[in-house]
Amino acid sequence: MKAILQRTSHARVTVDGEVKGEIEKGFLVLLGVENGDDEKEAAALADKISGLRIFTDENDKMNLSLGDVGGGVLVISNFTLCADCSHGRRPSFIAAARPETAQPLYEYFCARLREKGVERVEQGVFGADMQVELVNDGPVTLDIDSKDLKK
Repeated sequence: MKAILQRTSHARVTVDGEVKGEIEKGFLVLLGVENGDDEKEAAALADKISGLRIFTDENDKMNLSLGDVGGGVLVISNFTLCADCSHGRRPSFIAAARPETAQPLYEYFCARLREKGVERVEQGVFGADMQVELVNDGPVTLDIDSKDLKK
């Protein structure tokens, strides 16, 4: 499972002109589910993200978590994170989990964030053509792979 996390001062997602999810301070998470991912990987990733200390404290050090700043998370499903661009010019998405596998893991990931104390978890619409807007604060952008969390 792969996540691109961006610290944001504002983010929202719209589908057909209708706002489906919106947060102020917090994280925008683009989430890609790969073949072979399971609830254990989703839980590990959600646990890591919910506790990350990447908001600045009074000394301008990245030392505060979502809970410390009352931040929210906007989670967007994004199978293109699973792309293989190593051959040719057209990416292969063969590593992306099928929707019937990916959607329940996406929902589980969001539920796990809530279980870990994130009070506001907003979501996009799984499988939809979405327009995502954000103000990247910092900018701070992290690339997190659940497979790296097992070490």
